[in-house]
Amino acid sequence: MSHTSLRLAAGLLALGFLAAGSPAAAQGTSGDTPADMPGATPASPSDEGAAPEAPTGPRIVIETARGTITIQTFPEDAPKTVARITQLVGQGFYDGVTFHRVVPGFVVQGGDPTGTGRGGSGQKIPAEFNQRKHVTGTVAMARAQDPNSADSQFYITLSPQPHLDGKYTVFGQVIDGMDAVRAIRQGDVMTHVTVQRPEAAAPGVPAPPAAVTTEP
Repeated sequence: MSHTSLRLAAGLLALGFLAAGSPAAAQGTSGDTPADMPGATPASPSDEGAAPEAPTGPRIVIETARGTITIQTFPEDAPKTVARITQLVGQGFYDGVTFHRVVPGFVVQGGDPTGTGRGGSGQKIPAEFNQRKHVTGTVAMARAQDPNSADSQFYITLSPQPHLDGKYTVFGQVIDGMDAVRAIRQGDVMTHVTVQRPEAAAPGVPAPPAAVTTEP
């Protein structure tokens, strides 16, 4: 082989190594990673490759004539709210209480023992607005104009409602029974409401101070 041919072959081989090492050719080097996407939380080095953590919050189970609704709570985002609502459930507060407000395509709302939309347990819960979004099946606290006026009334969204994000305390998500939620009509009763606690539940948070709530 001539010297010219040898120099040409060496040049082509060098170009091949450069191409193989470029970002476009190597997998996993794109800048469009999950951490760069809107709403994503960058993983810490210790989280890389780890499986998502299982929910640690208690679940609330609502039995109705339309079916059973299971709600996964988020004590990490709304600890005082979850503590107070599960306390009320444990006291039997919601048994026999109605869904007094139903707006098709928007929300179903319940938790007022008077059925008027103006009642509650008499103990206010401080606002715990958080980063949770109002998607279909989101469970959040109803309130009056005062951000700290939530009490016992809650609503479940029937479709995404982004205009409510950051303005109401989201404390749970329907994980089973959305068909039952969609079937609810004004005046339907919560026949029995219970709490299912995980085996290794996080320590509870003391229940907050006092008074009333209304709609979202």
